[in-house]
Amino acid sequence: MKLFRVGIIATGWIAEKAAITLNGLADCVPYAVGSRTLEKAQAFAEKWNIPKAYGSYSELIADPDIDLVYVGTPHSHHYDVTKEAILAGKPCLVEKAFMVNYRQSKEIIELAHERKVFLAEAIWTRYQPVVQMVRDLISSGRIGTPRMVTATLGYSMGNKPRIMRPDLCGGALLDLGVYALNFVRMFFPADIVNIESQCVKSDTGMDLTNAISLVLADGMLANVQSSAACVGDNIGVIAGTDGNLIIDNINNPQRITVNTHDREFVEDIHVPQQITGYEYQFLACRDALSERLLEPREMPHDETLYIMQLMDDFRKKWGVHYPYDD
Repeated sequence: MKLFRVGIIATGWIAEKAAITLNGLADCVPYAVGSRTLEKAQAFAEKWNIPKAYGSYSELIADPDIDLVYVGTPHSHHYDVTKEAILAGKPCLVEKAFMVNYRQSKEIIELAHERKVFLAEAIWTRYQPVVQMVRDLISSGRIGTPRMVTATLGYSMGNKPRIMRPDLCGGALLDLGVYALNFVRMFFPADIVNIESQCVKSDTGMDLTNAISLVLADGMLANVQSSAACVGDNIGVIAGTDGNLIIDNINNPQRITVNTHDREFVEDIHVPQQITGYEYQFLACRDALSERLLEPREMPHDETLYIMQLMDDFRKKWGVHYPYDD
């Protein structure tokens, strides 16, 4: 089987997680890394046994042997590097948040369609087998008719620049809230008919903690929260007329707990053993490219755009502004 060669752009912790994952796969491999300095790229390549190291993103993008470019920079820098890769005809897997706003997202997706280049958002939870496991539990009637979903994701991040700085498009929403919104949408994609939300902002004007309530057209109510200022329980709950499902961690589910009408425990269902959980997005990209698709089935472009528009609307209501919004 031909090796699927991935070029990793950036050398931060998320790029390290990608390298660990790819080193654990049989036919998807970390083939190159690109950084803004050759020294950083070489150190990263040596640490993670990557054959090629480039001292610029452009050099990596130009490598003809790379099958997929993984964009692991902060989301404030996704637009330029992804655009360059698409113009070069390179398939891209772009970390969440996909871009900083809907305008950038729409431009990049339209460019990919125009150039007929594969493009995917790396919202890793969308690609994991737990998604179908939960969908099957819901459709089987184990909890009756779903009526409410709740999801929380919170980490105490101190004063990290990527959270606090407007020029890095900070805040909890794009960093953490995107997972909570995706948790709702991947199980309950009905149109939203009413939205209420609020947030607590930092001195720099970024949202640190937010709460969002959504009423869906099918009668579902969704309440989601995210915070970069405190330690959340990170649990997701899907509540039905005859029981509920409790997902232990919406950021990387490991266990689904099934409870009855009286909240009595029925069983714990564990997800398949992982390398890191990132492997499924790389495998999905490999499979989509082998089928000559322009987007992955697990995370269609329309869904990326829908969520980016939602986040734009929330930020506008909260008065959270990025330089790229102008």
